[in-house]
Amino acid sequence: MIISSQKELYKLQAIGEIVANCLKTMTQSAQIGMSTQELDAIGAHYLQEHGAESAPIKDYQFPGTTCISVNQCAAHGIPSKEVILRDGDLVNIDVSAVKDGIYADTGATFGLGNTSSQLKDLMKATRQTLNRATERARAGEKLSIIGKTIEKGAGNKYTVIRNLCSHGVGKSLHEEPDQILPYFDPKDPRYLQENMVITIEPFLSTGTQFVDDGKDGWALLNKAGCFSAQYEHTMVIRKGKGPLVITQPTI
Repeated sequence: MIISSQKELYKLQAIGEIVANCLKTMTQSAQIGMSTQELDAIGAHYLQEHGAESAPIKDYQFPGTTCISVNQCAAHGIPSKEVILRDGDLVNIDVSAVKDGIYADTGATFGLGNTSSQLKDLMKATRQTLNRATERARAGEKLSIIGKTIEKGAGNKYTVIRNLCSHGVGKSLHEEPDQILPYFDPKDPRYLQENMVITIEPFLSTGTQFVDDGKDGWALLNKAGCFSAQYEHTMVIRKGKGPLVITQPTI
């Protein structure tokens, strides 16, 4: 999506605030002993209360309002009454929604209770990587600068999950520019454009390069013994300065 009017920007900012505040509400509500289905219900209530509709349900018939991924699951975890949050768990929540025909998408990883120092370091590195990639995303830059920055953030300590990509967003959940790779591809000819709406969402892992499909047809899994972290913002690309991040919580 390329923002074409102030009205479109206002709509984008409105849904961006909703998904950001929904994510924060869910993160703060997560408790040891709670099921991921119960946590998802909190997100469902928040979106409904603010006039927004779950994008995974609307666009993909996903069996949950949000994606909640725990430990080995890197992404697209189905909320379930069988998955109980435990002390030390690594939890990722991805919230995407639509209101007035405009979509926004955000996500974050957090540790529950006594999280190991290894996982804390992984989360910190991934957050820093998102921040650096966001700062580099400016109109006129090659799209591949995002993947180049993510690879640099992983360094020699972590791997980049190569088959989980950032993407365009706005009129639908996934749109052009599609497949914004999380690694540097010097052959990618695309450029970032002013007023383009995209997500940036690096996935860094303790050893996984390619996630595998889970048995439920939705979950994407790290290889055995590995963990990953993801942070995601929706943003509007600007000229001469960093993007306007529209998924910052206000509560």
